[in-house]
Amino acid sequence: MTALRLRKGSRGKEPPLGAEFQSQQSNCCSDHHPEKILHGDWSWGVIIWTSVGWSVSVGLGLLCCIYMATLHENDLWFSNIKEVEREISFRTECGLYYSYYKQMLQAPSIQEGLSDLIHDNLTESKRTINLLQRMNIYQEVFLSVLYRLLPIQSYLEPVYFYIYTVFSLQAVYVIALYLTAWLLSGSWLAGTLTGVWYILNRVDTTRVEFTISLRENWSMPFLALQVAAITCYLRPQLTDLQQKVMVWLMYVTTFCFCLTWQFNQFILLVQALIIYSLDCLDFITTTQVTTLYLVQVSSLLSVWLLQFCNSMILGSLVLSFIVAALFIRHCQSGLKTGSPLVRLGRLLLHSAMVLLLTVTINYLAKKALQLRSDEHIFKFIKSKFALGPTRDFDASLYLCEEAFGLLPFDTLERLAGTLLLYPYILTLLVLSGTLAVAALHNLSRVKGGASEERKGAVEGRAGALRPDVAYNLLHTLFYGLLAFSTMRMKYIWTGHMCAVAAYGVCGMELWTLLLSTLRCNTKVLLRLVRYAVPLLVIACLYYKFWPKLMEELSELREFYDPDTVELMTWISTKTPKRAVFAGSMQLLAGIKLCTGRVLTNHPHYEDKDLRERTKQVYQVYARRSPEEVYDIMKAMGADYVVLENSICYERRHRRGCRLRDLLDLANGHIMDGDGENDQDLVPATHPRFCEEVKTDAVSYTALFTRTFQNKTFHVYRVKKKRKKSTKSSPEPSASQQQDQAL
Repeated sequence: MTALRLRKGSRGKEPPLGAEFQSQQSNCCSDHHPEKILHGDWSWGVIIWTSVGWSVSVGLGLLCCIYMATLHENDLWFSNIKEVEREISFRTECGLYYSYYKQMLQAPSIQEGLSDLIHDNLTESKRTINLLQRMNIYQEVFLSVLYRLLPIQSYLEPVYFYIYTVFSLQAVYVIALYLTAWLLSGSWLAGTLTGVWYILNRVDTTRVEFTISLRENWSMPFLALQVAAITCYLRPQLTDLQQKVMVWLMYVTTFCFCLTWQFNQFILLVQALIIYSLDCLDFITTTQVTTLYLVQVSSLLSVWLLQFCNSMILGSLVLSFIVAALFIRHCQSGLKTGSPLVRLGRLLLHSAMVLLLTVTINYLAKKALQLRSDEHIFKFIKSKFALGPTRDFDASLYLCEEAFGLLPFDTLERLAGTLLLYPYILTLLVLSGTLAVAALHNLSRVKGGASEERKGAVEGRAGALRPDVAYNLLHTLFYGLLAFSTMRMKYIWTGHMCAVAAYGVCGMELWTLLLSTLRCNTKVLLRLVRYAVPLLVIACLYYKFWPKLMEELSELREFYDPDTVELMTWISTKTPKRAVFAGSMQLLAGIKLCTGRVLTNHPHYEDKDLRERTKQVYQVYARRSPEEVYDIMKAMGADYVVLENSICYERRHRRGCRLRDLLDLANGHIMDGDGENDQDLVPATHPRFCEEVKTDAVSYTALFTRTFQNKTFHVYRVKKKRKKSTKSSPEPSASQQQDQAL
C-alpha cells in the first residue's frame, strides 16, 4: 500500500518520462473505458457508453452459448436419441465425470450421495476410494444438489441442466475475454472483436461441443475471469477499496479454477513464473507481487482442504516455487540496487537460488508425503524433450497421442484465415520491443533508498509500459510457448490470443507508432483509426464467415453407434449389478455411466496404483499366456473382460505407437509388422491374447467363456476357478487362492 500512497502523492510533481503519451492514451480511450464510473464519472455519456459495452458483452456471450448448444444438438440430434445413446455420447473420461452427477441424483438423499462418493467401491474394484479427494468433481456435486433444490425437475431433464450449465460457462468465458480486451484498450470495440474472433475460431479456442464434461471446459472460464481481475488489479490509480475487491475476485476465480481441474498446479506454475518475471524486471511493486503469490497459495490450500488434504497439491511445483521465491526475495533485500551489471548479476544469482530451492523443497515434500501421483507427467515431459527413457508405458501413452504433440502448422493457417494471426503477431512485436526497452530502462536506473526505489519504479513503469499490459504480454507469450510444445494446451492460449490481438487493433500503441512514423499523429486521426479499423475488420469477418456459419448450423447429423448401444444394453440386462468389468479406460468410463457396473480401471490417471492396474489390464492386448491374463483378472476381481477390435487390430497409430506395440516394448518383446526393433527385444513365447482367445482353443476356453460379441466388441466371462487340466502359474494370486479354497 506504500507504493499506492506514493503514486497519489506524486501527482502534483513534474510528470515522468512518457507521461504525455499516457495522458494522450487516457484522453483517447476515456469515452468507453469501464473504469470511468468507478472513478466517480457519472455523466450521461459515460453511463450510456458503459451500458452499451456491457450489453454487447452479454449479447456476445449468449450468442456463443447458443451457438455451441446448437452445434451439439445438430451433431447428435441429442433431443431425439435414447437415454443410453445420450450417455454414450459422453466419450472417455467425460462419461466418468458425468456418472457421478447421475449417481448423486439417483441417491436417496444428498447426504447418502456424498457418503457414497467419499466411500466409493464401484470405481475401482477391491478398493474403497474417496472420489472427492481423488478427482475434481465438486462441480458435479454442486449441480446435482442445485438440481434437487430448484423447482425445475418437471420441465428440464437432468442431462440438459448439466450441458446447459457448461455451455453457459462459455458465455462467461467470452465475457471475461471481452472485459480483458476492454480494460487493456479502453474501448469495448476491442471486446466485441475479441468475442467475434473467439466464435469464428471455435475449432481452436474450445472443444466444448463434443467434450462437455472435460475439466478444462469447467475451469477455463474461471481462469479467464482471473486474468481479467489481475488486469484490473494491476491498473494504476485504484482506490484501496477497489484493490481489496479485485484481490477477493482474484481469490474466488483462482479457487474455482483450481477446484475444477486437476492440472491447475501446472497452469498456475506458468502464471507464477510470469509474476516472477515482472518482479525481476521491476514492472510491479513488491506489494503486488506478494499479493498475487498469496492469492495462488490461499486458493490452492483452500482446494487442498476441500479435497480432504490431497497430497498432490502440497507436493505441487507451484507451491514449492512460490515458497522459494518469497524466501529468497526476503533474504536478498538489495536485489534492485547497484549498477546495471551488478543488478543483472544479482538477478541471475537470485534466479539460480530460487530454482535450486524450488527443486529441493519439492523433492523433500514428495519424499515426506510419499507422493507419486503426478510422476507420469514428469516422465512425459522428460521423454518429450529427450531427457529420459522413452519406453515407459505411461509416458508413451501421452507421447503417441496427437493432442500431446507439437502444435500443427494448419492451426496457424486457420488463425490467419480469420484475420486473427496478423494483428496478433504485430502486437506481440511492438509490445515485446516496448517491454525490452522498459526492462533495460528499469535495470539501468540508479536507485537510492527504499522509498526512492519504489517511487522511481512507479514512475519508470508509468512512462514505458503499463503493468497490466506487461502481464498480458507475458501471459500470451508463456502460454503460447506451452501451446506450441503441446497441442492440447492451445485452448489456454488461443482465447487470450483473441483479446491481445483485439487490444492491438483498438489500443494506442500500434497506431501511435504507425501514425508517428507517417508523421500524421493527431488526436482526431488517432481516434478515427482506432474506431474505423475494428469496425472494418468486423464487417469483413461478417461478409466472409456469416454464410459459412449459417451453412454449418444447417447441417444435421445423428448419433449412430449401434454396437456400443448393443453392448451397454446387454450389460444392463444380462449381468449382475455388482459384476466387475475390465477393459480399456475409455470404454469402462462409458460402462460406469450407462450400466453402473464396477470397474477395474478408469481414465482418471492421477494415481500410481491405478496406472499400474491399467497397465496390467491392458495385458489382454499383449503377448501373454491365458494363465497370466487369468491371474491378473482374478487379482483385480474382474468377472468380465471386454476386448475391442479397434485396439487389438489398431491401425490409427503408426508402428511403435499402437497400444499393442507399447505393451510389447514394456514387456521387452519384438513389435508386430515390418520395421526395426531394438536389439535387446526378444520374441514373445505366447501369441497375442486378444487374437488367440477368439480361436476357442482349449487353454483359453478353460479360463474364459465368450458371453457376448458383435462387430466391435467381444466379452468374456472370467471363470471362477481353473479346471484341473489347465496349467497353474508358479505364484497364484491371493484372490485365486481364495477362489480355489471356495
